[in-house]
Amino acid sequence: MTNLIFATNNEHKVTEIQSLLPNNISVITLKQAGIDIDIPEPHDTMHENAAEKAKTIFNITNQNCFSEDTGLEIDALQGAPGVHSARYAGEDRNFKANIDKVLTELNGIDNRAAQFRTVICLIWSGVEYYYEGICRGHISNQNTGTSGFGYDPIFIPEGADKSFAEMSLEEKNKFSHRQKAVTQLFAFLHSL
Repeated sequence: MTNLIFATNNEHKVTEIQSLLPNNISVITLKQAGIDIDIPEPHDTMHENAAEKAKTIFNITNQNCFSEDTGLEIDALQGAPGVHSARYAGEDRNFKANIDKVLTELNGIDNRAAQFRTVICLIWSGVEYYYEGICRGHISNQNTGTSGFGYDPIFIPEGADKSFAEMSLEEKNKFSHRQKAVTQLFAFLHSL
């Protein structure tokens, strides 16, 4: 069994990634690893923020670990909220407020094209590796669905007719940006 520390305590992200794991890989959250810190995300890119989190955990534990940073990038908003997705409407990470802000900013705009992008940084035996997954789609006019988290109620992926929040986890994984990045991560781990 290969143990990997995942630099997060976000249970939704853990659940999504755990659902994609092969049986021989066990993900350990920060809480399970006994780490109780809030890792800053001070950078302007998801790549740098993912690296910051992974390096912080590696420096504390000297164990194999990975982190990810995900953002919603909306074409008509020049890529916003992007790296600021979690705190788009304020520092308290309120996704209802974030969604309301996005819908207000897109009011009257026809171009609602958007994408979710995930960047994963893996530190394996002290070496950094990066993986990226993108899911194109568009922003709906209103919240629909109760599953998922974050911007899922307003994001409809290309090739689907319902939001991420209306999908089961299995359905979401067929489109998911996170799934695409995780698939690359685990392909690497299987090659070891």
